[in-house]
Amino acid sequence: MPTRDLSANNTTLVNNSLVEVMKVPDNQQKVERLFNFMFEKGLSFYDEVVTQLDHALQAAELAKKSNADNHLITSALLHDLGHLLLNEHNTQDTFLAEDLNHEEIGATSMAPFFPPLVTEPIRLHVDAKRYLCTVDQDYYNSLSQASKNSFQVQGQYMSTKEVKFFEQNDHFEAAVQVRRWDDLAKAKDVTVAPLNTYQTYVSQSLLSTS
Repeated sequence: MPTRDLSANNTTLVNNSLVEVMKVPDNQQKVERLFNFMFEKGLSFYDEVVTQLDHALQAAELAKKSNADNHLITSALLHDLGHLLLNEHNTQDTFLAEDLNHEEIGATSMAPFFPPLVTEPIRLHVDAKRYLCTVDQDYYNSLSQASKNSFQVQGQYMSTKEVKFFEQNDHFEAAVQVRRWDDLAKAKDVTVAPLNTYQTYVSQSLLSTS
């Protein structure tokens, strides 16, 4: 049963410009530059019926409607940021041919700016899919075809040991919740609140010392 190999170095593929422009002392500027990046890069599709930006906004809105805290709303909004940093989208010839560990890229890139309460659910949301597929066959059956396709290159089912290890993670429940919002955030022709709606949530989630 395959497990995920997170040792691959994909740093040469990452757009580092976002991290560089966010290195400013003013939190409002940080968020503005983050959102500008999402506006610029998020209009492409990642093998779904919605754009990457719409997917992020739908996930954040689901989190907000669930009365999640600022950190978890921010995680939901940014959970697929790694796809944008890697410029992954469905017009590429190599699209979905390999797993570039977008969750690791997104979490690591945002770690200088956000606490683990934000970055760890991002880092774990792919493993959360593997976990849910392993413990609940109905969950797997409910996935979109795109998510089933990516599951094939993301390690597939967990071993019993992996399941137990994942359940012991301090961010296990948050990661599973972000995963469930992720799965539901793929509705076509749904009107959602604009990105600027989340400026306060994201700003209040930033590390005070970053």
